[in-house]
Parts: sequence; C-alpha cells; structure tokens
Amino acid sequence: MTETTEMKVKYGRPKGFFDIFERRPGAVKKNMHYCPGCGHGIVHKIIAESIADFDIQDRTIMIAPVGCSVFSYYYYDCFGISAPHGRAPAVATGLVRSNPDNIVISYQGDGDLGAIGFNNFIQAANRGENIAVFFVNNGIYGMTGGQMAPTTLPGQKTVTSPLGRSVTNEGYPLKVSEMVAALDAPIYVERVSLSSTKNIMKTRKAIRKAFQNTIDRKGFSMVEILAGCPTNMKFNSREMNEFIENQMQHYFPLGCFKDIADTRDPIKRPEGIYDKQKVKDILYPIKVAKGVSADFKNQSKIFQKERKIKIAGFGGQGVLSLGMMIATMGKLRNFNVTWLPSYGPEMRGGTANCTIITSREKVCSPIVDKLCNLLIVLNQPSMEKFLPELKQNGVLLYDSSTIAPPECGKDKIIYAVKASDIAKKIGSLRCANSVILGALSVVMKDYFLEGKDKKDFDRAFEEAIMDCFANKQNVIQMNIEAFYAGKEAVEGTLTNPHK
Repeated sequence: MTETTEMKVKYGRPKGFFDIFERRPGAVKKNMHYCPGCGHGIVHKIIAESIADFDIQDRTIMIAPVGCSVFSYYYYDCFGISAPHGRAPAVATGLVRSNPDNIVISYQGDGDLGAIGFNNFIQAANRGENIAVFFVNNGIYGMTGGQMAPTTLPGQKTVTSPLGRSVTNEGYPLKVSEMVAALDAPIYVERVSLSSTKNIMKTRKAIRKAFQNTIDRKGFSMVEILAGCPTNMKFNSREMNEFIENQMQHYFPLGCFKDIADTRDPIKRPEGIYDKQKVKDILYPIKVAKGVSADFKNQSKIFQKERKIKIAGFGGQGVLSLGMMIATMGKLRNFNVTWLPSYGPEMRGGTANCTIITSREKVCSPIVDKLCNLLIVLNQPSMEKFLPELKQNGVLLYDSSTIAPPECGKDKIIYAVKASDIAKKIGSLRCANSVILGALSVVMKDYFLEGKDKKDFDRAFEEAIMDCFANKQNVIQMNIEAFYAGKEAVEGTLTNPHK
C-alpha cells in the first residue's frame, strides 16, 4: 500500500453506537461485554443501525430495566434511561405523552416483561402507547444464573426447575405475542428469531417496521425475538441455534400476528392545559424551616469552587438519604445543587451510591466519576470500587466499624468514625448516616470552615432534616440525636493521620 492509498471502511460500526464504549467499566472499550453467542449483541446492532438510518438519534430514548438489557447504556449514542425492574413501559408512557416527538424504545427480557413487569407492559399495549417494544425471549432469567422464566418451555431444565418445567405445577409458558395481538389497540406484533442468517434478516426487517410505525405515530408495536443464552443453557453456538429452531420455534411459532398500521391515523392526544405558576409551585415548594436571605453566602474559602461529593454503601444503609440531606443543606444556603442516585441494578447485592455537586455557578453535569472532593464510604466493597475516584488532597470519611483502613498515599485526607457502633448505642442502625454527618461537621469545623460558617453548618443540617422529613417528627428527632451523638463521639478524637 502506497502512502497516497486511502483506506475505506465499507462496513463499520453503526452510527447509532458510540465509537468507543467509554461508559463500559474496565480496560476494554471497543467490544461489547455480552457472552459469546448471546443474542443481545445482534439485536443491539440492528437497533443501532436503524437509529442511524432513520436519522432519529437526537429523538430516540432507549429504556432498559434490570437484566442483561440494562447494559445498553454502555453502547448507544442516544438518550437512555434505566428503569426499575419491569417498569420500562410505564416510563416510556410518560416520555412519549410528555413529548410526542420522542421515539421511545422499551428493550426488555422475558423475565422482566413476562413476570414482574407484565401488567405495566400489557396496560401500555392496551392503551396503544406510541412506543416500540423489543422483547428478547431466551426462555430463562439470563442475568441471574438461568432460573425458570415465564417463557421457559415445558420440560425444560433450569436452575430452579432441575427436573424440568411442569405444566401441572408451574403452568404453561406465556405466549406474549399472541396475547398482545388479541388486544384492539396494538398495531404491529411479530415474532422473529436469531437462529440463522435468514431469520436475522427477517428480525432486521421487523425492527425497522416497528421504528417506522413509531416515527409515524401509529401506536404500539412489539417485536418478540427468540434469542440464545448459551452460557446458562450450556450449549455451544450450533446447539443453541438448533434448540431455538427445533424447540423454541415449535412452541413459539414465528410470524406476523398483527399488522394494521396502514389502517390507523397518527395518534394525536388532547394537550393538557396547565397553569405554569401552579406547576412551578408543586415542583419547587418552599419548605425552608428558618432559611437565609436570598443574598446570603457562606464565606469560607472551601465554598468558592465547585465541590463534588460521592456517598456509597449497601442498599438500606441510608446512602441516598445522606446524599439528599447534604444536597438540601446546599440548597438552603443558596448553592446550585445536583443529587444523582444510583441503585446498582447491574448486580444484585452490589453497591448503592449517590453523587452531590454544589456550586455557586451552574452545574453542567451531575455525574461524578473522577476528581471527587469528598468520598463517604459505608461498606468495604464501596471503598474498593470508589476510592480511585478521590482526587489528590480529597477527603475520605468512612465507617471504621465495618471497613478496614484503606491503603492509599499521603495525597489523601482520611478520617475514620465508628458510625455503625455509635448508631447501635443510640438504638437504630438506620441513623448511622446522620452519625456520619455529625462526624463530617467536626471535620468541616476543625479544618475547612471559617468564622460564622462553623456554627451555621449545624443549623443548616437541622433545617435540612426538617425539609427532607417534613411531617415525620419521630424521624427528624432521631436523626438530630444521631447527628449530635456523632459529633460528641468524635470531637477531640477524630484525627487525620495525614496531617
């Protein structure tokens, strides 16, 4: 090849994907994470290709709930939302009703759609919401170990049906496409398969038809896709495709069950009439207990720059409530504040976390994945996961009741407090988060706050508690007691080994 020869890529990654998957954790940023032979990667490519070809990238919202589908946000260069388990159609309804120009996709697996989320799904279908549902049916719960799903075949062995599914005991598999096609509102229902190149091309055609219906605002479209999960089924690729063709397609026959888009006019729903001021009052109620004047500003130097905070622990430890209390403290002191929770849907039993950003200027993004100023950690897995995000001279505050001292350089400022032990003495582990805030008060006063701000921190906390837990006097009182118990326990004893 000479220096003047240009290389042309004839077939490359669809433009609906990111060029590099920066959101994917780990070192691999160019490939998907799915298991070899998994159907999700094929479906993802067809969807990404369709988004690019229809030129709807800036209008498309991909909704993926719990399950293998939740990882789609790693890959698609469009808008995306991760919904609670089974709730994608409900979220999709809100998005398309609030803005009919949105192209909304609900991407769900058989356990998510056919079990916990079936009522949300079937009601959205019955209402004829203008959304496209892509239903990946692999006959098992693929993400959590291969348990029996609503679409597991009669006699099929799984982790939770080791003797095979019994129709007498567990009932028959759900034939979702047939059920949806029987409703009046849906306009397009088709079942396709990924078992061969020919079937994949039919899947591509069906997905594109669902997209076109949604773009034309014709109503509810669903494409059910029979796919393989060779890892949990313990098949190689050839065996997986044979299983789909010889067994799954026998029980779930392929074909178009309904296609009446041409007979329907575009959906035009009545537009609501709202009083803008009343909506604003509902969204932003004034609940300040004492408050400050509109021109009040804390004078300490630490508040002169944007501050990024991350709080992490197990679900149930009050991680999100602690973040909300800190965010509310900032709001009540005239800061611009963001609070972004993460429930960890990718891995059950994993870490829950939230991020808070406070600034005197506008906050451009609520995401904190590096250069964190303050990291509060309530369990060991969170310490291992998030400590690398703490910036140089950043502050780490952790619960030493359950967490081992971290190994890190002297460029970090570290404080330890036995928050869980203190909370137990008070009488409730649920208030360990307020104990942590009490310790943070001591840290702030001893090392970062100046002048009147030293006393104002505690006052802001009390106001935030009353704001967050209005009309819950017992909760307010318990948290205030825990806050001051945390302060009392660490005053004079809380040390920074790096100072």
